[in-house]
Amino acid sequence: MSDIKRLEIGRRMSQAVIHNGTVWLAGQVGAPGESVTAQTQQILAKIEKLLLDAGSDKSHILSATIWLASMDDFAEMNAVWDAWVDQTNTPARACGESRLATPDYKVEIMIVAAEKG
Repeated sequence: MSDIKRLEIGRRMSQAVIHNGTVWLAGQVGAPGESVTAQTQQILAKIEKLLLDAGSDKSHILSATIWLASMDDFAEMNAVWDAWVDQTNTPARACGESRLATPDYKVEIMIVAAEKG
C-alpha cells in the first residue's frame, strides 16, 4: 500500500503530493495578463489553500522556487512575497528567470512544505 497522497489530481499532474510528512506543490500561476503584483497575490492565495488542504500552512514551508518571466519584476514580486511570508519561519528560496508556459504568465511559484505535526 502506498503512503503517497495526491490532491487535486489532473490529467497530467497533481496540485499537491504528500509523502512521509512532506508536501510538494506543483508550480502555481496567477491569471494570465494580470500584473506581477496581482499574479503573485493570486499564487500565494492558491498556495495557502493547497497547504491547508494538505495539512500544512505557510509557517511550515521548507523551500520555495520562484520563476519570473523577467528579472526586471523581482522587486515587485518580492514586495508581495515579503508581506506574505512568515518572517519567523522563512524558507530556503531560489528565484530565477525563465520563459513560462505562455507570455501572459509573469510569475510561477513552487513550494515544498512539512505537514503540521
